[in-house]
Amino acid sequence: CDLPELSYDRMKSIIGLGMKEALYDLYPQITSDQIDALRAHYSKRFHQNEGAELSLFPGVVDVLESLRGAGYRLAVATGKSRRGLDMAKEQTGLGEYFEIERCADETQSKPHPQMLHELAEHFGVDESNMLMVGDTSFDLEMAARAGSASVGVSYGVHDTEALLKHNPKRIVDEIGELIGWLDSVKQPLGN
Repeated sequence: CDLPELSYDRMKSIIGLGMKEALYDLYPQITSDQIDALRAHYSKRFHQNEGAELSLFPGVVDVLESLRGAGYRLAVATGKSRRGLDMAKEQTGLGEYFEIERCADETQSKPHPQMLHELAEHFGVDESNMLMVGDTSFDLEMAARAGSASVGVSYGVHDTEALLKHNPKRIVDEIGELIGWLDSVKQPLGN
C-alpha cells in the first residue's frame, strides 16, 4: 500500500485496538482505499492460520474455573473481530466461560467505553461494579473512561509503566494472583 514499514515495537503498541483505529494510529494519513486493502490482506493472512493451535498463559483455565465457581459473571471485550474471537474460542475451548462478548467490529473500539457500557447493560449492573482485567493500556483506559475498576496483567502486550498510567487497582505478574487479590479485598468488584 506504499506505506512505510514500521518497527515491531511500534506495531505491537496498537494491539488491543480495532483494525481501523489501529491503522489510523500507525498511519494517520492513511486513505480509505489503503485501509480496505490492508484489512483484506490482514484478514486473509490471519485466517490462513485458522488451524494453528493457540496457547494459553499458564493458570488461565484454573482462574476462569475459580471465578465461575465464586459466582462471577464473565465477559470478553476485545479488539478482535467477531470472526477472530470465535476462532480463538473454538481453538482454546474458553467460550464456555463467558456469558457475553463484545468485539471491535460490533461496537466502538477500545479505548472508547462503549463495550463496557453494553456489557453493564447486559448484566444489569453499573459500570462501577465491574472489573476489567487487561494487558494493554487500551483495556485500562476503557475501564477508567467507563468508571470501572481495572487490573493490569504485566506479562501481556504493554509494559507495566503504560498500564499504571490508568490507575489499575492492581498489577498481576501471573493470572493466578487475581484470585488471591479478589479474596483479600473482601468485597465484590463486580459480578
